[in-house]
Amino acid sequence: MNTHNIAVIAGDGIGKEVVPAAIACLERIAAIHSLGLNFTHLEWGSDHYKRHGRMMPADGLDQLAVHDAIFLGAVGDPEVPDTESLWGLLIPIRREFQQYVNLRPVKTLDGVASPLAAKNPIDLLIVRENNEGEYSEVGGRMYRGLPQESAVQETIFTRLGVSRVAHFAASLASARSGRLTSATKSNGIIHTMPFWDEVVEETVGGYPGVAVTHELVDALAAHLVLKPWTLDVVVASNLLGDILSDLGSAVTGSIGLAPSANLNPDGYYPSLFEPVHGSAPDIAGKGLANPVGQIWSGAMMLEHLGHSEAAAHLQAAFESALRDGHGTRDVGGTSSTSEFTAAVLAAIEALAADQPAVSGISAP
Repeated sequence: MNTHNIAVIAGDGIGKEVVPAAIACLERIAAIHSLGLNFTHLEWGSDHYKRHGRMMPADGLDQLAVHDAIFLGAVGDPEVPDTESLWGLLIPIRREFQQYVNLRPVKTLDGVASPLAAKNPIDLLIVRENNEGEYSEVGGRMYRGLPQESAVQETIFTRLGVSRVAHFAASLASARSGRLTSATKSNGIIHTMPFWDEVVEETVGGYPGVAVTHELVDALAAHLVLKPWTLDVVVASNLLGDILSDLGSAVTGSIGLAPSANLNPDGYYPSLFEPVHGSAPDIAGKGLANPVGQIWSGAMMLEHLGHSEAAAHLQAAFESALRDGHGTRDVGGTSSTSEFTAAVLAAIEALAADQPAVSGISAP
């Protein structure tokens, strides 16, 4: 039996509801596919901050390092500044473990209505650089409270940082359509963005079957709304990728659907898997949260750990539940979190029973 040790941080708000839902589905999938998933639950997040003044213990990264993957719910609390909740947990994990790729699928799902009038299916991947760019720590503020108060935030691109994310994106594109779109703003940002363009171009040159198009981010945002089905793989800097991926999930019907993988592709450190949505304190504890983003992130985790058949089984199950009308309120349905989870679990069993010889699925 393949066994993996998974660190679980449910975090804040609806994270405490969607993480248990996803783990229930992962445990059933693991049993069917003879996988060992050992979950270690870590009570870190904003409640930990309120008690200890830190989002995680001082040795938190050391505790995480011994795991094969990290499964995160959500981070954020109205009583804790975002600078503390984000920079005290998620950002250190991404950077210490060199999770330099943030991979976000954008896909039309049956049973979920898109706000777009066109019915063309959407299926694209957004590859966001995850360690540097606009989210660097370099900068500061001075003359606080005075008329000349100022703030400086530096954007930092390195050849290593740009080339490795471009390699990852080009590799994905070569296995799909061969079409890669690079988000840029080199007409207005005259130093860093032309550098980004040059390094992406040089890197993609090593992939003969891949053609790269450099598209200004404002035009690309419009492209994502008007004709998203014409895009396949998009590579973008930290900030631009952050914005574009949220827009992409919105045009497919709900940001609550979107999964996310923070990857260390080399496998030297654990990767982190989380939904794109936030902690949603306005609906926390009401049983209304959509667990699709968390469940889908679990499928991405299985794929990353080398279990593509189990990942496909889990994804087919939640897509089946949506197709059969079991969606939560944010996607036009009436199901509660627990009701949707039950529908996914039932679909897992049905798929295993109906296709015991397909994709390695064995009957329970």
